[in-house]
Amino acid sequence: MLALSVLPFLKPVPLRSARSSPGGQRRHTLPASEFRCLSPEDAVSVFEIEREAFISVSGDCPLHLDEIRHFLNLCPELSLGWFEEGRLVAFIIGSLWDQDRLSQEALTLHKPRGTAVHIHVLAVHRTFRQQGKGSILMWRYLQYLRCLPFARRALLMCEDFLVPFYQKCGFEALGPCEVTVGELAFVEMQHPVRGHAFMRRNSGC
Repeated sequence: MLALSVLPFLKPVPLRSARSSPGGQRRHTLPASEFRCLSPEDAVSVFEIEREAFISVSGDCPLHLDEIRHFLNLCPELSLGWFEEGRLVAFIIGSLWDQDRLSQEALTLHKPRGTAVHIHVLAVHRTFRQQGKGSILMWRYLQYLRCLPFARRALLMCEDFLVPFYQKCGFEALGPCEVTVGELAFVEMQHPVRGHAFMRRNSGC
């Protein structure tokens, strides 16, 4: 697994100072805010957030619990979680894909030789929505992808109403996606992640 902590723009914000107990001993506190790759042990927390976020809107989740565990075992380095005081508040899960456009197989497969990062899902806990956390997390994730030597672009599919959000994150629409889920249709979007040499030189990669 790649360690996010070695990348300057993905370091946690400064930890809260350890507080002193009445006896004069210092007790440790959790980081106020932390970004890190997810692990299979995070799968249940991930699914709880995803289920609440998506079922009320579309009636289904992009990834079910076994699929979350599947990707977090195969490619945890392509995930990113945002934790507040140890609690997961937002996350992204991705995998590698080796074709120009997404197909139905992309929903369940991880292609280790691929150069496109398929972003399966981005979700924010209901308590932390409408605070810009989704945009911030996506920005950090794309910065992280720029430091992965094999990543060339990010791909995702979304419903029409989410297109403006992802456009603000720098994605461009490629047109209708080949993938369907039940009666749902999607727009496919992409974002180049191999930025200008200047950006790479100054990103800590």
